[in-house]
Amino acid sequence: MAWTKHDYDSIPGTYVFDGKHAHGAYLLNKMLYSFCEQDNRDEFARDPAAYCDKYGVAGQYKDLVLKKDFLGMLRSGANIYYMAKMAVPNGVSVQDAGAAFQGVTTKEFQDKLLAKSDGLVEKLKARGGYWVG
Repeated sequence: MAWTKHDYDSIPGTYVFDGKHAHGAYLLNKMLYSFCEQDNRDEFARDPAAYCDKYGVAGQYKDLVLKKDFLGMLRSGANIYYMAKMAVPNGVSVQDAGAAFQGVTTKEFQDKLLAKSDGLVEKLKARGGYWVG
């Protein structure tokens, strides 16, 4: 399949969830989405490899899942919201995942978040009480 080139394709460290990136990871995303149900999370916890097989998740995608390589899954087209369904019940917080994505410790990531909050109240007041990023 031929995919259109986009300006965002060349932004370093950016993994846009679009058709090109998600296409090959369809089965991975289908499996990750299944973790909405506790029974599925329990089944996965008992035998992750067999659960991958059940959904047809194979090759590099299966390796990433078994290694719990969240950054690798993201780079390979996993939907970040679906990945959270795997990460959070396994004791990996959203901040842990964010740290892994940036290649820093969770503490360093949390410090970055706190630093970004400096002056937030003033920014909100200047924007009429709401945040636009």
